[in-house]
Amino acid sequence: MSATTATGAATAADPTADLTEKQRRILDYLRENGGAKTYFKSRLIAEELDLTAKEVGSNMSPLLDGEFDVDVEKWGYSSGTTWKVTV
Repeated sequence: MSATTATGAATAADPTADLTEKQRRILDYLRENGGAKTYFKSRLIAEELDLTAKEVGSNMSPLLDGEFDVDVEKWGYSSGTTWKVTV
């Protein structure tokens, strides 16, 4: 009984539990490739993850609003969306 409670608590504490597979892939990419402060274009993330720039942009909202070890901020729009990422 306590194992179930512990498992339930661990799941509730996992901020990535509600993310889709694409969102998790993007978050993992940002963690692995981001530095203290890094800027990424949607199209470059898309190329690395075999997605479209539109898919990257539409899947960023949960990463912008969520509490993760990566801080994501929409930064610019010229020549596509740029994301400021702080790990």
